Amino acid sequence: MANKMLYGGDYNPEQWDEEVWEEDMRMFRLAGIDCVTLNVFSWAALQPDEVTYRFERLDKIMELVRKNNLKVVMATSTAAHPAWMAKKYPEVLRTEFNGIRRKFGSRHNSCPNSPVYQKYSAALARKLAERYGTCDNIVAWHISNEYGGECYCENCEKAFRVWLKEKYGTMEALNKAWNTSFWGHTFYDWDEIVVPNLQSEHFAQDRTTFQGISLDYRRFNSDSMLRNYLGEYEAVKAVTPHIPVTTNLMGFYKPLDYQKWARYMDLVSWDNYPNPTDPPALVAMRHDLMRGLKQGAPFMLMEQTPSVTNWQPYNLLKRPGEMRLISYQAVAHGADTVMFFQMRRSIGACEKFHGAVIDHVGTEHTRVFREVSRLGAELEQLGGVTLNARTPSRVAMLVDWDNWWALEYSAGPSCDLKYLDELANYYTALYDKNISVDIISTEDSLEGYQVVIAPVLYMTKPGTDEKIRRFVSAGGTFVTTFLSGLVDENDLVFTGGYPGKLRDILGIWVEETDALPAYMKNRFSWNGKEYESGVICDIMHMEHAKALASYEKDFYEGTPVLSRNELGEGRAYYVATRSGGDFYADFLEMVLEEQNIKPVFQPRAGVEITLRRKNGNDFLFFLNHNAQEEKLTAENPGTDLLTGKQYLAGDDIILPGKGVMIFKENLS
Repeated sequence: MANKMLYGGDYNPEQWDEEVWEEDMRMFRLAGIDCVTLNVFSWAALQPDEVTYRFERLDKIMELVRKNNLKVVMATSTAAHPAWMAKKYPEVLRTEFNGIRRKFGSRHNSCPNSPVYQKYSAALARKLAERYGTCDNIVAWHISNEYGGECYCENCEKAFRVWLKEKYGTMEALNKAWNTSFWGHTFYDWDEIVVPNLQSEHFAQDRTTFQGISLDYRRFNSDSMLRNYLGEYEAVKAVTPHIPVTTNLMGFYKPLDYQKWARYMDLVSWDNYPNPTDPPALVAMRHDLMRGLKQGAPFMLMEQTPSVTNWQPYNLLKRPGEMRLISYQAVAHGADTVMFFQMRRSIGACEKFHGAVIDHVGTEHTRVFREVSRLGAELEQLGGVTLNARTPSRVAMLVDWDNWWALEYSAGPSCDLKYLDELANYYTALYDKNISVDIISTEDSLEGYQVVIAPVLYMTKPGTDEKIRRFVSAGGTFVTTFLSGLVDENDLVFTGGYPGKLRDILGIWVEETDALPAYMKNRFSWNGKEYESGVICDIMHMEHAKALASYEKDFYEGTPVLSRNELGEGRAYYVATRSGGDFYADFLEMVLEEQNIKPVFQPRAGVEITLRRKNGNDFLFFLNHNAQEEKLTAENPGTDLLTGKQYLAGDDIILPGKGVMIFKENLS
């Protein structure tokens, strides 16, 4: 794509008079900006009616950026349909979860199953490809923008029935999958099925009386938007097969199954907008998810704010050095671009207080612009040395959208149980140890990993247990938790005892599950230390496994809470409760030692250290999230690529507060 990391972001010159554009070009050069994302929300300007297209202004913009040697990520503009479309074709508008049809406004307001929307969005994408496909500075197509939301209109209801018929084939198969004999829900015809929302099966957004239909609607909604994306993907690819295509994702975004979407993306891109209170480990976990979507391939950081996010409850500024630190954190986890929203701050509407490279004052004399410029100079100096570098990992975490949806739709056992919280408990313990983690799907290969962790693997899809069984038998270590192995892909419980198809792998039988309210706690002791137990307490019996620790309170005092089962050459652990960070740190320390997995660098509290590898070269990223200076000791000789300073093994490495070092190890 380039011989250095692309640096820039969303540019909206259509919001400004043309005399501003040349000044923007001057300031981009000052900041080291070499790439802009264009045309994200221009549909109304490009197409004033059904048959008319006006590209003259975009032509001028494209000529200007070409003249100034800027690369372009060209968006298709389809995230917000024009007002004329909503006026003439009201069926294009979405219907909310409560059944109310929206009027024109906002964005993401198009029904994904509207034939009108599908027709005109694909047509616009093709027109853009035909007009600009020969431009040699377009580095990627950017389809729509941040796909999201749901619709419950008549279009969707009809399309849902078609989707179900294609999936199940017969009403008998559907009734069996949904267990419709419960509460007299048996269906005899496809048109008896209605969308599951507040008008039908739901009594809250995430509480449903029939998990089967609600789970399938989640899948259907994700597939519906994916079909919209594919309509535009195919339109631009038909004209420009040589230009890669992406759309900007949003981390752990629940409504869309990104693991499925990634199969149809030439490269993954995403928008990183952490809450100011998010610990660095959570941000790192989202980056690792993006890297894992394409089996470890680098991704694009498509958007982040250079200073402030306008839609948080409190719009806290990034403190000096934080923008640079967060940018390099993305690179440390696999990003090959650093890009922002936005280039110039808008003067009206809801993003007028969102951060930008060029602020309302309109000059380079701002703290943010100076920081952006310094980072631009560093990226220019760094060049392409880390481009396409990979992250070697011997630990994987299984994440599955269907599992997420089904678990949190389930009526019980606890409203306090959230899938992402359980993922974060294990991920954070590994992050703190400087252990690289690949976040993979249940369909990905486990080959090459030594430890696989699957927190709350509630749903066991066909083939998943066989894959895990082979992995453990061949010498791998598998770790899972309470409420794992309970249901099949239709959210139907496996009879014969929990944890279902995982039972022989784990060597246990779970008899009951106690869901503790926040004011109740249990406890257990392991390896001479006492740990807290809460939220969920599985009460289990050992079959082939060995109990490692037991509950110390309540009627199940003395029953196992932690177990290990030997299977073939490997072992499987079951953690029957949620505990605290001290337990996860200690427990995973043991698991890693058993597999002889070492950190990429000795841990230091608040200092994130990751490894990327390319052509036999190791690049260590040192990221000091602390406000104070930290001193480390070089384990091998190497060079700081940002300063050129040489180090010998044993030399002090001084990291300023919020400081960054990219250390190329000299191992030859």
